[in-house]
Amino acid sequence: MMATETARGQRIVIHFDPMRCVHSRNCVLGNPKVFVPDAEGEWLHPDAAPVEEVDAIVRSCPSGALTFERIDGENEDSREHAPEVNTVRVRENGPLAFHAACTVADQPQPYRATLCRCGLSQNKPFCDNRHKEGGFVATGEPAEQLSEALAARDGPLAIEPQKNGPLKVSGNLEMVSGTGHTINRVTETWLCRCGQSKNKPYCDSSHRKVGFEAEGA
Repeated sequence: MMATETARGQRIVIHFDPMRCVHSRNCVLGNPKVFVPDAEGEWLHPDAAPVEEVDAIVRSCPSGALTFERIDGENEDSREHAPEVNTVRVRENGPLAFHAACTVADQPQPYRATLCRCGLSQNKPFCDNRHKEGGFVATGEPAEQLSEALAARDGPLAIEPQKNGPLKVSGNLEMVSGTGHTINRVTETWLCRCGQSKNKPYCDSSHRKVGFEAEGA
């Protein structure tokens, strides 16, 4: 298991968990002086840009591989908070990107978690980018479901991987397409993680037919 990297600047500390990284490149595209691509050795440079910019780029990391601590004495607003709206974005030919005050298998997450839906990850339930080499095909624009506005749009979200089965998700959640359209609003749903459902992103019990195996409750 690869260790978490930490880079301490004068006003902010950046933490990087390589086991969660899905190589979205939001960081290096955000500022390649702070997050140096393909560097040999140290690649995190917290003082190479204004702290507010570094803060914002870290928050844009969809997997939670990047997190931060502000050490500049700023107020509570400088800390990362749960979003006003719990969302999961369905990535084209890729994973499920959650943004919420969520737990995965009862473990608290850094408000962001990108979970496998192709069935190929060696780091289940998290994505490890094997959907690319495995040729996984699944739309990021599933059909919109008729749904009513939620009474509350935030709050705790529990994501429970089922043994040899789907992700059971409980809590207020808006499901969003890759282009940002709301496709469903739920308080409980079952999402495919075997990669074989004919009704993606939802489970249709195909995991049983294909003999999908994964740890879970």
